[in-house]
Amino acid sequence: MKKSLFAIAAVGAFAGAAQAQSSVTVYGLLDVGFQGVTTRGPQSSTSPTQTNTNITRFSGEGSQSTSRLGFRGTEDLGGGTRAFFTAEFGLNATDATLSGSTGNGLFNRQTFVGLAQKGVGQAAIGTQYTPVHFAVGRTDPGQQNNMIGSVIYTTNASQGSGQTATSYTVRYNNSLTLQTERIAGFQLSGIYNNNNADSNTSAEVAVATAARTGPTTATAANANFSQTINSAWGLGLNYVIQKLNVDLAYQTSKNTSWTGAAQSAAATPASAAPNAVNAPANVLGTSLGSTQMYAGAVYDFGILKAYAGWISTKYTSNLNSNAYLQRTGQQIGVRGNVTKTIEGWASVGNGQYKSGALNNLGSTATPNASQNFTAYQVGANYLLSKRTNLYAIFGSKQVSSSSVNISEGASSYGVGVRHTF
Repeated sequence: MKKSLFAIAAVGAFAGAAQAQSSVTVYGLLDVGFQGVTTRGPQSSTSPTQTNTNITRFSGEGSQSTSRLGFRGTEDLGGGTRAFFTAEFGLNATDATLSGSTGNGLFNRQTFVGLAQKGVGQAAIGTQYTPVHFAVGRTDPGQQNNMIGSVIYTTNASQGSGQTATSYTVRYNNSLTLQTERIAGFQLSGIYNNNNADSNTSAEVAVATAARTGPTTATAANANFSQTINSAWGLGLNYVIQKLNVDLAYQTSKNTSWTGAAQSAAATPASAAPNAVNAPANVLGTSLGSTQMYAGAVYDFGILKAYAGWISTKYTSNLNSNAYLQRTGQQIGVRGNVTKTIEGWASVGNGQYKSGALNNLGSTATPNASQNFTAYQVGANYLLSKRTNLYAIFGSKQVSSSSVNISEGASSYGVGVRHTF
């Protein structure tokens, strides 16, 4: 009798331990190579004279994919419930601070903890990607690489002048996300952020300054930004049926404070030295709102995938609703295997920068201005294995002149090796 009780207790303990099983995975990606960047734009903040800038360098940030190190885990809590976490940080193989210029620490790409219930969905809190970023990731032929030439996922300012500034908010700190299970092909997701001092979301505020305010605008570059988000939220809808994937996403935020060459409402941007590394001037003031929308689709034909996307990002002064900067664009592309070991992609698109009710020199009203742009990108991978590939990417973007600014352009190429683990 005692042996039976001991046996039952042992089985129960084993079952309890099995029910609460957990696992942790270490993963990452290292992308290193050689880059060349050429930009054409105003000589300085006060001179409209055209000038060219050429940069060549070895890069550890990653031309094709941003290098990263991550940890993810999950624990089965029983009854179809599980806990999960992700902690992912940026890496720079060629920089002494490991993550580049991020305050001598690791750049937080995403870190969150959440709970999931089978048949219902999941919720998580932390630094997380936005609905637009997820949607673009599923429908971008270049797979969100870091080179010039994409209309939808524009590269960061390290690639050149202000017209390469980020086209949408990638992540929110201190955010709550909700995601449903997939039902009849549909999956709904949402994000909410409240009263957060956030340095992850504001670099894209320069999305249109290169074209709309004339040569007094400072050049966008690797600068630190910060903003206080009063509120931000977004929704995403993903639909998958057979070989078709469709994404719709919307996100909006209200900022009570924005710093980085901060000005009063719709004031003149500060001057910058020629080709200097400066923050884009805050021509909309320290209080502004953002509205970002995206629609994209991809269809798998078997031999290749066809892509289409449209994006709109608009910044509006909270103190003057007529003062705004807006960027819109559309793009088509293809991606597929040329051979078993060679994969290629190409994309082409166009768009427009627009502005309204901005002031020049703080006194004379600047007329509404707009500039058109075109962009294309081609790239190829040579697959050495499932985890390692060689790549070559080239992209170009050209921006027309406007009533207040001369034309601009930029191109970049990157060759390198990428390894995932």
